[in-house]
Amino acid sequence: MLCFSDTKNQCLKFTDLSLKEAFMDIFRPRIEIKLMLYTRESITCARPLFKRNFILNDKFNPTKKTVWIVHGFRPLGTNPIWLEKLIKLLLSSEDVNIIVVDWNRGATTLIYQRAIKRTWKVAQMLKEYIKRMVKYGISLESFHFIGVSLGAHIAGYVGSTFNGLVGRITGIDPAGPGFNNQPSNLRLDHKDAKFVDVIHSDSNGLGITHSVGHIDFYPNGGKTQPGCPKSIFSGLSYIKCEHQRAIFLFLSSLSAKCNLIAYPCNSYEDYRNGRCFNCEDFGLRFCPTTGYYADPWKNYVIKRNSPGLNAYFDTSPKEPFCLYHYVLDIRIVEEIRKKAHIEIKLTDKDGVVEKSKIKK
Repeated sequence: MLCFSDTKNQCLKFTDLSLKEAFMDIFRPRIEIKLMLYTRESITCARPLFKRNFILNDKFNPTKKTVWIVHGFRPLGTNPIWLEKLIKLLLSSEDVNIIVVDWNRGATTLIYQRAIKRTWKVAQMLKEYIKRMVKYGISLESFHFIGVSLGAHIAGYVGSTFNGLVGRITGIDPAGPGFNNQPSNLRLDHKDAKFVDVIHSDSNGLGITHSVGHIDFYPNGGKTQPGCPKSIFSGLSYIKCEHQRAIFLFLSSLSAKCNLIAYPCNSYEDYRNGRCFNCEDFGLRFCPTTGYYADPWKNYVIKRNSPGLNAYFDTSPKEPFCLYHYVLDIRIVEEIRKKAHIEIKLTDKDGVVEKSKIKK
């Protein structure tokens, strides 16, 4: 079911549900999507993408790039806390059409497996609407899908149904449970778009365990994120903090406060040991940037013989999450005959000290 509106000045609102609706979904399952259009002329007021009889809204500019935002599992039914900020940052960075795929009535359920099954249904619904857009002369290559968690796999399904002709898919910590080690047609894959970039922040928890894109970014190794609670007594934050970190890193990439530079490497351990700071060794002219501005590297990574490239970087615990990377090369001119270590301390302008030891 698609939501329409003919009222000229009516703004669409994201479907705000609650735990009660999640519980009721057990007995009365239901799925509905809204396609909410945002532009620079209507940053705070979403319009329906289609009017009655599937007439494309005249606010949509077919000559501009279109960014699709697809959220994931919403067991509590609430509005994603990152959504409003993402819309504003995208429109301040680039003059684009933004379509928010609101499938909250479907994502709000206590049965995760039911939400997984609905991802394919949502993708099939989107396929039909996109086919109508193509009839208006809109190019699939102008589409950039940003899929969060389950939304990443929805984006992958959509791209797959159009034989990978979609311009770009960005997977924000694609959901892992139900998708780990599944065949490529049952999850997001690098063949689903002309360029697929992925940020992994909880690959040993709620995120997918393996690489799935043309380039996969692994902040802090992709598993444990600094600043996230370490105790289960922290409540929901303990469960979702590391999974959500990927979207906040993506937001940081749009804020232009700093660049989140990543380094291609065979493993996080090799990266931490300083073996991968020469990006030319991996066929890249420059080291790639994580997030929205990763696309300048697509022509390098898609031409590689291997299907994917993993890139690593470290972050600070708080926004904007930036860290500066240093390589220290120490050469010993004489043989060391006793056991020893060298300790290095770096102090930033706020007095925060980072220590590192080099052992013989």
